[in-house]
Amino acid sequence: MSETLFKVGFILVGLVLIYKLIFSGKRGVTLFEMQFKEGRLTSHKGKIPEKFQRECKAIAKTEKLTCVVRAEKAGSVRLHVSANVGDSITQRIRNQFPFEYYDKKSVDNSRQAG
Repeated sequence: MSETLFKVGFILVGLVLIYKLIFSGKRGVTLFEMQFKEGRLTSHKGKIPEKFQRECKAIAKTEKLTCVVRAEKAGSVRLHVSANVGDSITQRIRNQFPFEYYDKKSVDNSRQAG
């Protein structure tokens, strides 16, 4: 009886590990997320640069987009746009994104030369 429970427990632990390895993609920290429905901004999370938000709203309104625009930081910043958006519109959104805003190196002032 205890051997059977040990085997079942071992198999369950193995399945959990396999699940974690397959479905735990290396996603970074989400900086912000905007959800559009039929050209209108329905919800947003995080701190979105104002100019980028205005430009995205204008693009979404003219194109009547239903999509999600998300920025993640895992080393460098990546901009994700839903797959149902065409390549030309995705490129227009990427062109408006201020990558240089996030690429600034933070200066460490804790050690001062003496």
